[in-house]
Amino acid sequence: MQVSVDRDRCCSSGMCVTNAPAVFDQDDRDSLVMLRRTVVLPEQFDDVVLAAELCPGRAITVTGNEPERTGA
Repeated sequence: MQVSVDRDRCCSSGMCVTNAPAVFDQDDRDSLVMLRRTVVLPEQFDDVVLAAELCPGRAITVTGNEPERTGA
């Protein structure tokens, strides 16, 4: 899974950083979204998807498949 952001759509709500701080950050100058990483680790999947769903500006795009989960 990969994630990308469109800073032109970002409205600086901070929902991304609140839900997935290992993947997203906010620029100190303009508070717009910044990526800490573009490839998402399996354990970050749910948090990144939630951040994308909650983004009021729809600035986050998630591509690729959900990682395989092992165990029961």
